[in-house]
Amino acid sequence: MRSVLVCVWLFLLGVPFLGFAASYEVDPEDTGEQALLALREDGAITAQTLSALLVLRRSGVDPAHASRAALYALPGLTYARVDGGLTPEERKRLAPFLTSAPERVTGDARLLTAFAASDPVLPPLALQVRVAGPEGWRVGLLTSLTRRRLGAVHRDVNRRALVAEAPGVSVAVPKFHGQWSGERASVLVGSYRLGFGQRLTLDTTGLPTPDGFLPDDAVRAPGGVERWCFLGEGACSPEERDADVTPDFQWDEGFRGVVGTVRSSSGVSVTGFGSYQSRSLLSHALCEGTACKAPAVWLMGTPSGRVVARKLPGVFHEWAGGGHAAMAWGSRAQVGVTAWGARPVWSVEGAALDFRSTAGYPAGGAFGAVGMDGAWGLGPVDLFVEAARSFDASGGGLGVLQRTVVAGTSKELELSLRAYGRGFANPYTGATSGPDELEGSRARNEVGARVRYVHRLEGVLRLRGEVDAWTLPSDGAEVGSAGTVNMRASARVDWRAHALFQPSLWAEYRDKDVGTAGDCFDGPCSGSLLRLTARVKAELHDAVSVSAQYAHARVDDPVNRGVREDAHAVVETQVRPCDAVRLRGRAVWKDEDLSTRNRLEQSFRASLDASWTADAVTTRGRYAWVVDLKDARGARTPPDAPRHLFALEVETRF
Repeated sequence: MRSVLVCVWLFLLGVPFLGFAASYEVDPEDTGEQALLALREDGAITAQTLSALLVLRRSGVDPAHASRAALYALPGLTYARVDGGLTPEERKRLAPFLTSAPERVTGDARLLTAFAASDPVLPPLALQVRVAGPEGWRVGLLTSLTRRRLGAVHRDVNRRALVAEAPGVSVAVPKFHGQWSGERASVLVGSYRLGFGQRLTLDTTGLPTPDGFLPDDAVRAPGGVERWCFLGEGACSPEERDADVTPDFQWDEGFRGVVGTVRSSSGVSVTGFGSYQSRSLLSHALCEGTACKAPAVWLMGTPSGRVVARKLPGVFHEWAGGGHAAMAWGSRAQVGVTAWGARPVWSVEGAALDFRSTAGYPAGGAFGAVGMDGAWGLGPVDLFVEAARSFDASGGGLGVLQRTVVAGTSKELELSLRAYGRGFANPYTGATSGPDELEGSRARNEVGARVRYVHRLEGVLRLRGEVDAWTLPSDGAEVGSAGTVNMRASARVDWRAHALFQPSLWAEYRDKDVGTAGDCFDGPCSGSLLRLTARVKAELHDAVSVSAQYAHARVDDPVNRGVREDAHAVVETQVRPCDAVRLRGRAVWKDEDLSTRNRLEQSFRASLDASWTADAVTTRGRYAWVVDLKDARGARTPPDAPRHLFALEVETRF
């Protein structure tokens, strides 16, 4: 058997696939938060990858105690590299993601703010604090000053409608945690993320290979501005409707409660968790009464102020609990069982509320899932599988996910197969899926396969790519979608042999309903998208680098009844005049339809990021100038006035 696997591996090494390891589209050269956000803005990584990398930066991975799965979640590593131990070069590259047990009390505090020159009110603030000690304990806190967050929601008997209190300046403490970790046990009280196996039964971490729980203090800074008025027609003056304001900081409402893990020397581990979390929903995700119509939500004190597209804070409280038990034989063979359940309790008295189909939560009461996962490895081959069953008032459904990974130190091939039933409504699954949604869930009503590969020559060449195809067994969001085949494919080449000339080329192709001619890509229709991107970087000096990037896309467009051509260009310069100062300048031009100037997005954005470190304090500032290039003649909405956006962050370590 072993000789057969080796022969298969030798054959695969000779096949010129393109792909990548650990599910990330690119190994980030700069792992700073602004650099990762820039990769997302350029389309080099997905929103899921950005979230996972930011989670890794905040939580950290301790190589001395981390499991094989936790190490594999680090960018740029294959299973063979993980099994062989991190080299000094890899530790240096991955330093922002690595952590270790401190020998004394250490910590950091970050104060963040963002504002626009046009803001009529004080800017939002966020404060993150973390402290760790030598005995395995750590605590953390996230607090935020909000000005745009709606107040409590209740039912007005006279109006027979929901009424929300007007926003006001307030201090929110959405996340906190206290954690202790020992050799055989660990426990956390507060806000956390957790996931197991192949992410099918339960995963809220966003990591490609989760293995237990992580503290959660993540926050998202506002990336732009929003309209001051969030009420329906006639409730705001023309000046208020045209005015802009910086949004509040945002955060995910994950689990909050108690979670702990116990491990034995024989390979048995047991994790249990309990959570009580207040959750927010958009008003159109709610339904009221037997007809399940979206209820109107009015702003208190305004007779005609109907709230539009705004989250209603704390409209329901969720009780959740469950656990995971596993038996491991070494680092490559394991069997585990995961089970969890949740029950929503609506907090608006006098209102018969439930979830609409687009909410992402199963309607009708309690819901949950139970599943079994397994892993086995021999030589260069690793096999992973997980099967799960979801439960809710409608009955639930089945889901199955299987991965086969063939890995070498610089090359890795992955084949994954998946099948999710129409009734598999699991709001806390992180399993691989296409972008199609059924009743707010992506990993549902889908059968698919995905192939990935990576080939990396350290410091010289990186090749990566992916082919993903799936079909819908039954009708999804639109009637007639049953049996349609969809596909996504991408490939990327990065050459780093010469400092003055470092080119990159990548392509992305997406096709909805393969084999059917279409004239629309965005929406319930058939169509395709092809995007080619070229980038070149030059390191002129140890402290100076410049890069330029251009992307061109051909998209099936319903307005033109044909093909729309989009363009996206970026020029970036980084300068480090001394160890304490770092400057980054970016200019971004985007045009979503080159044939016209009066629809979709056509913009120019110039930004300057500066950071300065003095002793244990780092100050980071950002200025962005955003210009709407849309032609007012013939435009459905007039172009926005030029915007001046600012962000400031002060971080201290102790």
